Amino acid sequence: MDFGIQSAFWQIVGRLGLAVLVGSALGINRNLRRKPAGIRTHALVSLSTAMVTLIAFESTGHDPAATSRVIQGLVTGVGFLGAGVIIHHDAEHRVEGLTTAATVWMTAIFGIACGVGQGGIVLVGLVFALVVLICGRSVEHAMARWLNRVDNFDNDQDDAPHTR
Repeated sequence: MDFGIQSAFWQIVGRLGLAVLVGSALGINRNLRRKPAGIRTHALVSLSTAMVTLIAFESTGHDPAATSRVIQGLVTGVGFLGAGVIIHHDAEHRVEGLTTAATVWMTAIFGIACGVGQGGIVLVGLVFALVVLICGRSVEHAMARWLNRVDNFDNDQDDAPHTR
């Protein structure tokens, strides 16, 4: 999605700007829930992956094989970044930070898509991601009540802590 703009410079500005906006939107959700990775982290992950993807895409003459290798490296590398927000408590048999780790990883995917000019996919994906983040907890609680398993969610606070 090149925003109907012919100039290469303005296409780059549009792609990178969309990456920052999408990353910020996910970061706002995490920030409002007082999670360790917020607006700046998500915006920078999205922007940096968009930049690396755009550089690879443009510098290789749009070679799909080269761009694919860069994307594979980004997806793997950002997985390690997301793992940094996951905390496992052995004694209490609980894990926290999984949703935040997933949003960091998803933010990277959005950045990659922005880098290759797939703004439409990014915007649709953002809508679905925000619906899941905003409504997911309510749906989990409703399902738990419906299945008579309220005890699993009594002390649940978004993505922390979850029992094994």
